Amino acid sequence: MSSNEPNAESTAVTRYRVAVLVPCYNEEHAIAKVVADFRASLPGATIYVYDNNSTDGTVAAARGAGAVVRRETYQGKGHVVRRMFNDVEADVYVLVDGDATYDAPSAPAMIAKLVDERLDMVVATRIDREETAYRRGHRAGNRLLTGFVARMFGRSFTDILSGYRAFSRRFVKSFPVLSGGFEIETELTVHALQLELPVGEIATPYYSRPSGSVSKLSTWTDGFRILWTIQRLFRSERPLVFFGTLALVFALISIALAVPIFSTYLVEGLVPRLPTAVLSTGLMLLAFLAFACGLILDTVTRGRRELRLLAYLALRAPGEERRNS
Repeated sequence: MSSNEPNAESTAVTRYRVAVLVPCYNEEHAIAKVVADFRASLPGATIYVYDNNSTDGTVAAARGAGAVVRRETYQGKGHVVRRMFNDVEADVYVLVDGDATYDAPSAPAMIAKLVDERLDMVVATRIDREETAYRRGHRAGNRLLTGFVARMFGRSFTDILSGYRAFSRRFVKSFPVLSGGFEIETELTVHALQLELPVGEIATPYYSRPSGSVSKLSTWTDGFRILWTIQRLFRSERPLVFFGTLALVFALISIALAVPIFSTYLVEGLVPRLPTAVLSTGLMLLAFLAFACGLILDTVTRGRRELRLLAYLALRAPGEERRNS
């Protein structure tokens, strides 16, 4: 290939309308670098910085760097992503945090992979370049959640909590954002896996925050949030298994309590422990109710999945936007 012949990455970037979406909260020390780096890596892209009630100079720094700055007043990353997905029109979307920890030069390769392989989402798997870049608590939580998602759906990503992703228009405009906080990355992943969408991942460098930039994550708070997210996902996406397990536990406890009572009744013809008998009966009723709830919610979940899939299929496939325009 001659030096004047464009490579696949530059062709994909220039052929499509690319929007870089940057949710931001109190990142005055990092946001200008983020905007400058992505402007250099994606010269034809429009960079949108959505400020989430920052109290520092984030807005001024983003505007000074040349970004299109907008505001979302509902606090939380999930709310910001919902607003960005609703407002911005493009063919390809790149979502990245505003803390300057992600590698902007990797964006063209992510977009090229998305377009060439006709994928709906490409996740940047973080490879930390500095020991302080990736905290141990966050790494452990990431592995726990990644393993759980893999067991639940049969497949997963290497880095489920990565905040650096490329999307097709079809994915963005059919994705119903429900979470309000940092659980948005998990929700994005589950949506893709639940509908069995074509997805991929690329290893990218991951760096420490610039001096003066402070992480908004808390190891303990976000650790409990990850555990809560796992429970919520299990309940909402696999209701029959979740409530069926509860039903089985209630039934086994009920039977364990009932066996001595029945043994005494068969020998003496009496029920000496009436409160225990009532408790055993109540637990068995709870078991039947839990199983019935699981059956009903499983039907609801299947219907919801079908509606999401119909909304997704109503939009053009990746790569068709430019071809048909």
